[in-house]
Amino acid sequence: MKDEKLQKALARMGLGSRRQIEEVIKAGRISINGTPATIGDRVSQGDEIRVDGRLIKYTSENEKRRRVLAYYKPEGEICSAQDPEGRPTVFDRLPKLTHDRWVMVGRLDINSTGLLLFTNDGEMAHRLMHPSNEIVREYAVRVLGEVTPEIARTLTAGVMLEDGMAQFDDIKEGGGEGINKWYHVKLKEGRNREVRRLFESQGLKVSRLLRTRYGSIALPKELRTGRFLELDKKEIHTLTDLVNLRPRHGTGLHGAAKRKQERIKDKPLKARRTNPTGRSDQRSTDNKSGSRKPQQSRGRKPQ
Repeated sequence: MKDEKLQKALARMGLGSRRQIEEVIKAGRISINGTPATIGDRVSQGDEIRVDGRLIKYTSENEKRRRVLAYYKPEGEICSAQDPEGRPTVFDRLPKLTHDRWVMVGRLDINSTGLLLFTNDGEMAHRLMHPSNEIVREYAVRVLGEVTPEIARTLTAGVMLEDGMAQFDDIKEGGGEGINKWYHVKLKEGRNREVRRLFESQGLKVSRLLRTRYGSIALPKELRTGRFLELDKKEIHTLTDLVNLRPRHGTGLHGAAKRKQERIKDKPLKARRTNPTGRSDQRSTDNKSGSRKPQQSRGRKPQ
């Protein structure tokens, strides 16, 4: 008995959604053991799977350990694996995987900061991002201008943007003085620059945007900008429960001690400073003994 359907296996490996992969199968771009694949084909360990002639390393769902990283994105990094302009990307500091890859859950624009999730389970990433699952995202937003009660009601009732209706599920004041004030907002979509565009529709400008939560995972208070930590088994199960994915025996880290070791081992080669233009300059931070000083923690805004 073969392990699983081809489109499910490739979606789990992060090659696209099941529907996208079905279209690739129909186009004759995938083969199994030298034979063109068809919709409904199943695969198992030892099968030779090729996409456009490229060999795909298949690992059974039961054997592959489901992993999730929480990353604190700084300003100036783009949400792409590569950038033709040579700008730093959110993938630069992630641990390397063998015969596997990290799939990003959602995006943040170059000027936004905060929580990004990465997983090696493409099916999980797809479900966490799909609008039908209504996964809540929370943001701390510094706004130039006053969000009056009338504006707050408008933003939660719904605003017509160029790509359709959008709204916040909740908006609350978060402190601040003068014309720059912080607000905490929640929404269940991840459209491009949606938070910024909602405020802009009311004549307000967002000067800072920090994602503080994605689904059941909050931005860890101990996590510094530009660093990541790996979620443990319990934390990953809370995410899979949100999207009705079956728990997997090999999942995440086990125990606080091992999780702490992962954080200690995560040491970026250089401290990265980002200027307001989004361009990043890297400077060595060696001390007299030749070892690197730890990266200074940036102050967190009220949440």
